[in-house]
Amino acid sequence: MFRYWLLIIITIVFTSCGSTSKEKINVVGPENNDLVQWLEGEGFALAFHSDISSALEVMENEATLLVLSGDYPHKRVAIPEDFFTVTKENNIKFYLEFPEDFEGLESNGEVMKTRLERAVVVSDQFGTKLSPMKILGINDCHVISSEVSDPLLVVAKVAGLDSAVYGLEGVPAYPLLFKKDQGFVGLSKLSGFAKGRFGPEAHWKVMWSHIITELTGNKSFSFDSWPRLLEPSFSATAELDREDKMNSVKNGVDWFEKGKFYIAKDWKDYWLKYQGDGTNPIGPPVPANYPVGDGSEGLLEGHSSNIFYDGSQQYRYWIRADVQGEAAYALAAAANLLEEPAYNVPAENLIAFLFRENLRGGPRSEPDSAAFGLIGWSNTHPYVYYGDDNARAILGVVGAMAHMGKEDWNEEMVEAILANFRTTGIYGFRSNRLNNTNLHNLGWKHYWNQETINPAPHFESWMWAIYLWLYDKTGYEPLLTKAKTAIEITMDNYPEEWLWTNGIQQERARMILPLAWLVKVEDTPEHREWLDRIVSKLLENQVESGAIREELGGEDKGRYGRTSSNQEYGLHEAPLIFENGDPIADMLYTSNFAFFSLNEAAHATNNPEYFAALEKLSDFMTRIQVKSEAIKDLDGAWFRAFDYDRWEYWASNADAGWGAWGTLTGWTQSWIVATQVLVLQDKSYWELTSKSSISDTFDEKSSLMLEEYK
Repeated sequence: MFRYWLLIIITIVFTSCGSTSKEKINVVGPENNDLVQWLEGEGFALAFHSDISSALEVMENEATLLVLSGDYPHKRVAIPEDFFTVTKENNIKFYLEFPEDFEGLESNGEVMKTRLERAVVVSDQFGTKLSPMKILGINDCHVISSEVSDPLLVVAKVAGLDSAVYGLEGVPAYPLLFKKDQGFVGLSKLSGFAKGRFGPEAHWKVMWSHIITELTGNKSFSFDSWPRLLEPSFSATAELDREDKMNSVKNGVDWFEKGKFYIAKDWKDYWLKYQGDGTNPIGPPVPANYPVGDGSEGLLEGHSSNIFYDGSQQYRYWIRADVQGEAAYALAAAANLLEEPAYNVPAENLIAFLFRENLRGGPRSEPDSAAFGLIGWSNTHPYVYYGDDNARAILGVVGAMAHMGKEDWNEEMVEAILANFRTTGIYGFRSNRLNNTNLHNLGWKHYWNQETINPAPHFESWMWAIYLWLYDKTGYEPLLTKAKTAIEITMDNYPEEWLWTNGIQQERARMILPLAWLVKVEDTPEHREWLDRIVSKLLENQVESGAIREELGGEDKGRYGRTSSNQEYGLHEAPLIFENGDPIADMLYTSNFAFFSLNEAAHATNNPEYFAALEKLSDFMTRIQVKSEAIKDLDGAWFRAFDYDRWEYWASNADAGWGAWGTLTGWTQSWIVATQVLVLQDKSYWELTSKSSISDTFDEKSSLMLEEYK
């Protein structure tokens, strides 16, 4: 019996010792590394060493060693000549990243910096959860250019959401991770997954759990300590109250200041330097020591979707007219709801800036010009006129005035509406964009009499809504007639002939507003049926969390459809999804505008299903707002993309300029904030602006601008 118990005790001791050695990991590299933070949270005992040689001297046989880059991407990790000899003799299992050349790894001395490339699995080593051709996002990757046989991961520019749908066809692929002896070698810094904001998290978790299991034998991970620089404000199922939504509004408008998007006079030259001619207005974040403006010099566009290896993002140094009006609306709405009049100061300044600068200067301010009253697209392209951009600027300014109780810009608003109206054809369509050259050569009457038909709600429909709104205030029948004609033609052509931009879902989202306001001015069974047809179809794609799934339309009607090849990835505007069913919501083109429009539809009809959907969407927007202590210029923002299945900021980043992690102070941020205010006030925009006295100046301006009054 004694020998029996002695055997049991010896077995326990040896088992315990073996288990302890597996739980210990030796590290050469920074203690604040993302991989280190995760492993500490998983319960591993980490022993840090100042350099590789001293680590090898004290490590036991069969130990585990992580060699992590501490000066990435500026300096590669120096490796002792005997590193692989010693690790092999002592059966030391290792992960080594961003190393200098060694025997068997000869590079050309170059470190390649990527932008659109992503990591792609090219081995079956990771199992079914991370099978070949799965994608791992790795932002601003600096990869050692070398030839490696049988890599586990490569870096390549590939199309697709989660998988490289065209394989590696037609593009170069560079080795990123490979096995050597009893270890792994990364040719970039893979351990900076949180700092670099790599995604999707599930794919990186599978990869790292595989590597750590291979090195330590441990197969069980909780991922409770997985580090992040930013995350959604709430989980998918978190209970929300009114205060949460009030805070969402406050954080949403405070973000303008946190991000230093208000230009200050002190750094106008800095802005102009990066804005350039407007074709690529991209630059680094505004320096931390620069002052924040007050709106009187304008508001920048937001973030580009390019993420640096440190987690920061490039800015878009561009002044757009629509953004100024939209942001003024959001600020004034927040001032009203939160009883914080200080927000009205930048709101008023932005509107004054809009009408002071070249956006309404030059021919746009000359009554004899065919462009009189139009609002220029941007500071660099004031001679280009998008009806949609004009519509959102107008709605923004009118909404801001209503929240502030002002009527200061009614004349400019009538001029802008009539400028668009007189360049609208007999069937109510304007086409996507106009420019000064054609306007001055052809005159505005040419456009007034044109027979254009353009069933593209993204570009056309919100101007119809404005015509209906102004008709309600003035009783001017041609406004109603042209809007109704265009709406009827568009509905007759739904869905087969609709021209969609980045997806059919965004067209539905944009169409709801004029249909809702048509019900307000003519509440007929047909008009209600039109509205319900589009709203119901939109809501077929609303999921339990409130998110609205993106959807592509017919192949031959899409302006920017799914990416057609790896080579085309990132070359032009593009959807966030690759195929219908991908669980992605779009806050730049769809959900933001659906939020505003659905609120108007609910109040126009008192349909309880619309109100229920609106409340779900309001909850969704509140939950997915960015929360970050580490990156202040993102705290309070909404990214364009959200994967609602993973509850993570992830999508295809194929869009040139306005990709998955782009922000926009106007289109995205402002409409979400301003609509959240309306929801909290249980009010529609139609009701908000119902007391407008814009009709007081209508006769004078219409006599000046429209032929029939002359």
